[in-house]
Amino acid sequence: MLSVSNLTKQFGPNQGVTDESFTIQDGEIMGLIGQNGAGKTTTFRMILNLLKPDNGTVLWRNHPLTSSDYNNVGFLPEERGLYTHMSIQEQVVYFAALRGQKPAITKQALPAWMDRFAVKGKLTDKIKDLSKGNQQKVQLIATLIHQPKLIILDEPFSGLDPVNAQLLEDSIVEMKRNGASIIFSSHDMANVERISDDLLMLRHGQTVLHGTPNGIREQFGNTRVRLRSSLSMKDLQTFPGVKSVVARSKGYDLTLADEEVGHILFKAATAHGYIPEFSQEPPSLDEIFRIEVGDRHE
Repeated sequence: MLSVSNLTKQFGPNQGVTDESFTIQDGEIMGLIGQNGAGKTTTFRMILNLLKPDNGTVLWRNHPLTSSDYNNVGFLPEERGLYTHMSIQEQVVYFAALRGQKPAITKQALPAWMDRFAVKGKLTDKIKDLSKGNQQKVQLIATLIHQPKLIILDEPFSGLDPVNAQLLEDSIVEMKRNGASIIFSSHDMANVERISDDLLMLRHGQTVLHGTPNGIREQFGNTRVRLRSSLSMKDLQTFPGVKSVVARSKGYDLTLADEEVGHILFKAATAHGYIPEFSQEPPSLDEIFRIEVGDRHE
């Protein structure tokens, strides 16, 4: 279990993180989101003791991280870094050895990890000869191959296509099943929502939302409607309580002032019988991100 309590860090006149608190249980994934400069990387560096906080504590299994604990940590920094003159095997063996794993164990496990991430290349290929995407996958393997119990991933999905992003998602979920405590940052709200048990949103170092993805969405009410009916664009734009209407290929997307408007809207849409579609739900996590940390807060 990772416990972060009242973490605060200031850089001169600029506030990095203010009074940040959260807990990640064993076998739990937390997504950390926010705009660039919100304090995500600063949080990771304070967890790892690469930055000393001005206030607050970080405890791993009820004690501060020690040198021996780092063997159970997997950290993928936002700034990727590989030794390009090394081969894939040399690189991964080297990083795993820094975490206390014997080379023989790493060499035995590496082919399966290469297959898991669909790395295009041989163990003897130099890092410099790999594509950027395959280099990133090698670094991910080096982060995870020693089966860490605390995993910190700073923008791990950056630059990955949907197929490779899914491979990474699957590996993160598997590490969760093995009991790891995982925290990651991402600007892709879809994968954050899919795999996170808990979510913390930062804006200028301040925590603005914290909870489960569904719990956070429900705070905003069921104010989004997808509708296909005989009602026209003009009907919907002038309907009381409808804030906005966007036409799509079939039907409309509506934003309501209040979720209760949905009941009245449904009666109006079905006044003449069957309609092909009516769905009402909270705003997406992507919409909430724009509401809470978008341009109006800059």
